[in-house]
Amino acid sequence: MLPTELPERFASLELSDWVLLVAAPFVGSFLGVVIHRVPENRPIVWARSTCAACGVKLTACDLVPLFSWLLARGRCRHCGHALGWFYPAIELAALAVAAIAIAVDGSEQAWLDCLFGWWLLALAWIDLGHLRLPDVLTLPLLVVGLIAAAAFDPEGLADRAAAAALGYVVLRVVAEVYRRLRRREGLGQGDAKLFAAAGAWLGIAALPQVILLAALAALIAAAGLSLSGTRLRAYTALPFGPFLALASWSIWLFGLVPL
Repeated sequence: MLPTELPERFASLELSDWVLLVAAPFVGSFLGVVIHRVPENRPIVWARSTCAACGVKLTACDLVPLFSWLLARGRCRHCGHALGWFYPAIELAALAVAAIAIAVDGSEQAWLDCLFGWWLLALAWIDLGHLRLPDVLTLPLLVVGLIAAAAFDPEGLADRAAAAALGYVVLRVVAEVYRRLRRREGLGQGDAKLFAAAGAWLGIAALPQVILLAALAALIAAAGLSLSGTRLRAYTALPFGPFLALASWSIWLFGLVPL
């Protein structure tokens, strides 16, 4: 979709589009819980949300995305502790995913776009903060990609399954070669599993595009960090998951990936 067509597109939103946009911040709030709790192996659904400072259990009024944070001026209304920008940031990011999906694909495919985009958003955020991509998120993403292929593109299911296997093997081989040559770890198994999930969603033909776009984005990020004064050394850890996630979703939206 051309930029000049965006105002017309959003002026003609359907009911399902509005539902998606309203739901997006709530999904973002849930993603925030996932991002906080999965790396710590804490329960996601059954544990009540609490203030990190005073421990008081939060009510439904405290958990309304964006508005509760704004009304409380970014502080716990019980103890006054600063809540930080994490939750409004992840809620706005989830809303941005929905808006981009609607702008690019419209109502027909936006929900599937968002499912993939929100999942990748959570994985990228976790990798940035913890330098790991949990199996509990990467492996189900792979399975859901194959299920989506079976539902919407059954003729391409074999290609998606082969792409998942090939994606995992390729990055595992690259990681092993790097480890043997440099005597240290470069890519983790989580990166290989995320690349396998990308293959399940995108197919074999998209794998070279994903890895090239992810590598280019990583190089640009590294250059930006260097220009900002951050010293990057040979042993500096730079998570690759966020770049794989960005590349995968970009190619899903704008590449030639059939449904």
